Amino acid sequence: MRHGKKINHLGRTADHRKAMLANLSISLIEHKRITTTVAKAKALKKYVEPLITRCKDDSTNSRRVVFRYLQNKEAVKTLFGEVAQKVGDRPGGYTRVIKVGPRQGDGAEMAFIELVDFDENMAKAPKAAAKRTRRAGKKAAPKAEAPVAEAPKVEEAPAEEAKAE
Repeated sequence: MRHGKKINHLGRTADHRKAMLANLSISLIEHKRITTTVAKAKALKKYVEPLITRCKDDSTNSRRVVFRYLQNKEAVKTLFGEVAQKVGDRPGGYTRVIKVGPRQGDGAEMAFIELVDFDENMAKAPKAAAKRTRRAGKKAAPKAEAPVAEAPKVEEAPAEEAKAE
């Protein structure tokens, strides 16, 4: 029974898992979107979201705590600069995991994980109006006949004036 065993060990030792999640976090912060397996993406989400929450408060202590997890100056700088500006007003849910299907080689379920506020395609896409899918509610409207185009009227008055003269 797995009572109280929340963490996915990902088939690795604790040190290997910690290093792998730190490296995935650095890549995610640097590239804003990475492709990995679904299990690693879910584990990464739990690992990186508290760090992003920590970056909202730009203090020396916050930077030190985040640096302890990431061990990369450039990633910490990007996280507290560029990322903190975008997520400043968001209350949580900074990442999105989208499944993309099985991997060609071994069939592992793949997904990409991305920072929500940095997805340009989702931000630019116009929101479509909700489609009505219930067909029973539609009533057949009577068909309106197409208006018949009238032939242009020819003015005969000038011709009559010409005959009068």
